[in-house]
Amino acid sequence: MTFSTEPEGALPGDPEQPTPPLERRSRFVDLTPLRESPAFARLWAGGAISGIGAQLTIVAVGLQIYELTHSTLAVSLIAAFALVPMIVFGLYGGMLADAFDRRLLLVISAFLAWGSTITLVVLAVTGVGVVWPFYLITTVNAVAATVIQTVRSAVTPRLLPARLLPSAAALNGIGFGVQLTVGPALAGVLVAAVGFGWTYSVDVVLFLSAFVGIFSLPKLAPVGEVQRPGLASLRYGLDFLRRAPNIRVSFVADIIAMTFGQPRVLFPAVASLVLGGGPITVGILTAAGAVGALLSSIFSGRLGTVRWHGRAIRSAIMVYGAFIAAFGILLLVTEVVIHPRVTTSFAHASLVGIAIAAVLLAGAGASDNVSSIFRSTMLQTAVPDNMRGRLQGIFTVVVTGGPRVGDIYVGLIASLGALWLPPLLGGVLIIVLLATLVRVQRGFLAYDALSPTA
Repeated sequence: MTFSTEPEGALPGDPEQPTPPLERRSRFVDLTPLRESPAFARLWAGGAISGIGAQLTIVAVGLQIYELTHSTLAVSLIAAFALVPMIVFGLYGGMLADAFDRRLLLVISAFLAWGSTITLVVLAVTGVGVVWPFYLITTVNAVAATVIQTVRSAVTPRLLPARLLPSAAALNGIGFGVQLTVGPALAGVLVAAVGFGWTYSVDVVLFLSAFVGIFSLPKLAPVGEVQRPGLASLRYGLDFLRRAPNIRVSFVADIIAMTFGQPRVLFPAVASLVLGGGPITVGILTAAGAVGALLSSIFSGRLGTVRWHGRAIRSAIMVYGAFIAAFGILLLVTEVVIHPRVTTSFAHASLVGIAIAAVLLAGAGASDNVSSIFRSTMLQTAVPDNMRGRLQGIFTVVVTGGPRVGDIYVGLIASLGALWLPPLLGGVLIIVLLATLVRVQRGFLAYDALSPTA
């Protein structure tokens, strides 16, 4: 089946365009976006490679702060300090993306992120023994990454036609899967083998690939109505969101999932007190979700034929909640019933428990990625280009800020002394709250990919 060409002068992702019928596809991911848009291909490859280093640094910073403090709450404070700046700059970055050349914004933000990683190398090499500099620099890094993610998402519909956006979202899922698989696993090995300074240095080198993808982009000046960044522009975007129930529900659904279903700050304590294995276990558990995301993206070809995106998002997030709750049950059984002899030596760790945990987290990663593909496609096809930066900014705040709220939730609940309680309680809450949300907003389940409406 072939698609008709787009109207002359139409934007690739403009929801005013006629939506092509859904076609039958292979089970495997569609690589057409990489063939049809070399600019997208370079941006995608650069982001995937540099993202490996970014995830490596995220895990390494958590390990270093836990080494300095032996506190899960201290690890969760990485999220607490970065949360408000990420929200502010995610929103402001979206306004900038609607008002200025998006390529230039990517260049500036990339240099800021690269410089913050170089500063982490200096902190590690000089042996800084207090945690506040790490909180400060990781906040700067998180702010830059938030702006980059916002602008990159707004750029994609300018590089590809609307019919390829689901495939692009699946390819991005593969990129994220590779990042989250290789980066954390590499972090655990490198920290144990060569220390924190060399680990951060690897990120510095890998980030160079991001510049290749960004510098090769064409000029991406704003189109349509342009508003000066500021409160009026933000209110305009929020007013659009208020009148866009499908986009709004997709945001709330993701907030629920990320707030109550992010057990990552538990991993250092789980690897020390429950399953054993130390940094290597942390790397395995962190990478497991990415493996699930990667596999679900590789076999995502048929997702492009799904018509009812709201129903798909609901089902995927409920499955995600079930996997997170099951991870909590595993920790409960291991910690309270089995009472394992814990050791930081991986050779003497609970290998069966680690394997089961990895499978559960992989299932959670796969279902979360499926939800992400449909939420991203919904946003990029139902929102006009001159509003896309601001809505992507809000979306990026949800995607990046939600997990950090989740880190705080997990840190506080875990401080009560039960590592199994945050994921078990959180998984149940995800299922209950999402069922309530779609019952209240029934129109979300009727969202039709053949006639996208915000």
